[in-house]
Amino acid sequence: MVISDDLVPGVTHRVVEVGDLSVHVAEAGSGPLVLLLHGFPECWYSWRHQLTALAEAGFHAVAPDQRGYGRTGGPAEPASYTMLHLVGDVIGLMDALGADDAVVAGHDWGAPVAWNAALMRPDRVRGVVGLSVPYLPRGSSSPLVTLRAVYSDRFYMCYFQQPGVAEEELGRDPRATLRRVLYAASGDGPAGGIPVLPQGGGFLDICPEPDVLPAWLTSEDIDVYAAEFARSGFTGPLNWYRAMDLSWELTAAWKHAPVTVPALYLTGDKDLVLAFAGGPPILPGLKEAAPRLREPVLLPGCGHWTQQERPAEVNQAMTGFLAGL
Repeated sequence: MVISDDLVPGVTHRVVEVGDLSVHVAEAGSGPLVLLLHGFPECWYSWRHQLTALAEAGFHAVAPDQRGYGRTGGPAEPASYTMLHLVGDVIGLMDALGADDAVVAGHDWGAPVAWNAALMRPDRVRGVVGLSVPYLPRGSSSPLVTLRAVYSDRFYMCYFQQPGVAEEELGRDPRATLRRVLYAASGDGPAGGIPVLPQGGGFLDICPEPDVLPAWLTSEDIDVYAAEFARSGFTGPLNWYRAMDLSWELTAAWKHAPVTVPALYLTGDKDLVLAFAGGPPILPGLKEAAPRLREPVLLPGCGHWTQQERPAEVNQAMTGFLAGL
């Protein structure tokens, strides 16, 4: 079913059946398949600058609303959001699109899905692109145990574990939520720091209201995101965080396993995720976990929303990587 939508000229929309999900996809172009996986709190629209650029370069670019998000939606229980479910959605989407293989690119939460798709199904993923989040092999202790030990229970991912609490806070005014979150984690936002919430406070307490929007983000962009979250709510997206430890349990077979397909990593030097991982000095060591990783791309002045803040540089790096496969 094709959906009429003029948000991005040259991009069409439809719904494809992937297992029990009716997955909404935005797509452009024809040729080898490139899947574009968004993060939190986003949707297909975060790839608006890449869809047509990749199509013009000779690729079939497809950006789904992932499980729990936007026009796709998903189950209510957190146990349906493990990494095995998310990678299964990627492979199922390839099948639904009639593709034997694809390059899979992901940003934020989409990056671990992309990395794990390449890890688990190298026969179907011919290349992987990670934005913001590098490939981090499964470790020896669960994510939440580690985060609570290092940062306390007030770390934002730990706060998201409480059923109903973050939904109420973030859903109270989706437009204000999206405006504050997108600004706060950007290269134009406040100076970085570990996102630990004040005692008794919420997630938005560390996301200040911008005086003016950054040049890369318009009021119309925020309207698009807010409409999607007003439609589907925040429970599905938050369930990705609530399934973290279950994902860790279920992926024991891949403990310390490397990603062996060709890979590209892009990040901003003001991205908090890079700071968590150890800052720019970690970049040379990433090849230990992904031996076929190309030279990482570090974008000066760029924050967390990589492909939105720096679309020209991201498009150039991605099309160059794709051309070399």
